[in-house]
Amino acid sequence: MNCQNCEAPVPPAAERCEKCGAKLPPQRIVFGAPRAEEFTLTPEEPAELDQATESDEWQFPAQSKTASAAQSAPAPTETAQKLRYGGFLRRVSAIAIDFVMVLLISALMGVMAYIGYKVGLAAHGRLVSWDNATPLVAFLTFGWTFLVTAYFVVFHGMDGKTIGKRLLGLRVVGSNNQAISYRRALLRLIGALGFGCATIGLSFLWILWSREKRAWHDYLARTWVIID
Repeated sequence: MNCQNCEAPVPPAAERCEKCGAKLPPQRIVFGAPRAEEFTLTPEEPAELDQATESDEWQFPAQSKTASAAQSAPAPTETAQKLRYGGFLRRVSAIAIDFVMVLLISALMGVMAYIGYKVGLAAHGRLVSWDNATPLVAFLTFGWTFLVTAYFVVFHGMDGKTIGKRLLGLRVVGSNNQAISYRRALLRLIGALGFGCATIGLSFLWILWSREKRAWHDYLARTWVIID
């Protein structure tokens, strides 16, 4: 339908022209003709549609993320099966290898200290004897203590593996399989020497009864020995 004044198109139900403002003649009604149905969205309907769309956008991704996380998360039984603790024989073998390494280094250190001490006494026209060997013994004792402490603390603090544990596939870890600190490695060594001397080595036998293969010094330092 067009305006009779400016020929601009106007809606059928309009009373005035939107362009020139002229009043439009009344629309003819033809009896028997089908009435055209017009569909317009009310202000409430878009809000409902937007609300449904927003709710769908918030709900479905969350459900998909939850489902994907549940599928990707490992089952507790699988994690427990993958984690294996070092047994008694393997740990004793690793300690034996470590003591052999410490003895070799100690022997080399003792020979060098003896040669140096002997040369020093020879410069004064004296020989090494039991009467003047006290400083040498004190130096070797201090050196051996420092060597043992540094060996176990440094290796365990770096990556949880001494030479013996590295050869036999063992590693010392803390909670959540994290690497231990040097302070905890020192506490573990003190506990191993203290409990070992106090119980004549029986504290190490607790590995046989412990479900997690832990000795007393492992409980003290809150450490575990696992198969890497």
